[in-house]
Amino acid sequence: MKKVYGNATEALEGLLRDGITIAAGGFGLCGIPELLLQAIKEHGAKDLTFASNNAGVDDFGIGILLQTKQVKKMMSSYVGENAEFMRQYLAGELEIEFNPQGTLAERMRAGGAGIPGFYTKTGVGTQVAEGKEHKDFDGETYILERGIVADLSIVKAWKADDTGNLIFRKTARNFNPPAAMCGKVCVAEVEEIVPRGSLDPDHIHLPGIYVHRLIQGEHEKRIEQRTTRKREEA
Repeated sequence: MKKVYGNATEALEGLLRDGITIAAGGFGLCGIPELLLQAIKEHGAKDLTFASNNAGVDDFGIGILLQTKQVKKMMSSYVGENAEFMRQYLAGELEIEFNPQGTLAERMRAGGAGIPGFYTKTGVGTQVAEGKEHKDFDGETYILERGIVADLSIVKAWKADDTGNLIFRKTARNFNPPAAMCGKVCVAEVEEIVPRGSLDPDHIHLPGIYVHRLIQGEHEKRIEQRTTRKREEA
């Protein structure tokens, strides 16, 4: 089965339509599938629901789809650093389903593992718990969270072989693996595709069984918050 495609547009062919749910990897500005997001923007699919830790910034990540009003709903943990995100939310133009980071990651992982739901203490007594089933275990209250099954997953990895085995680098490993797991179809973009058999099996973070399509491309290396110390005078 061919998994390697020439570019993001080819890799997404036949997968995009209005109203679908997309799970997207990334943490802050790290590990964002920027090439696939650009291809989604160019395709023009709208009324999209995104499950992603955050929406990038105004001109990068999912932020570019907010600018074109292609996103209807965000299932997110962190919504800072994006002025357009805030504007649309406060204006009632964007629906938001807030999730604690660990809960969002587990909802994705659970969906990929065929687990329809799980109980967690996180969010009990807050707005996160509103409308959700509550259940007591050993005298403690928990809320039911549903697993996420997305129509499409888009992720960014460091290395892959042509069968789709993925290795993520540092913080990019945060949300990308569970996001990849929960999609009915997963498309991955990577910095390098290496020969089959050259990856150490013990170093593979996500097996190729979860990855259906794959592209290689050049990626921008952004820093969300650059902090430096003043140079000491000689």
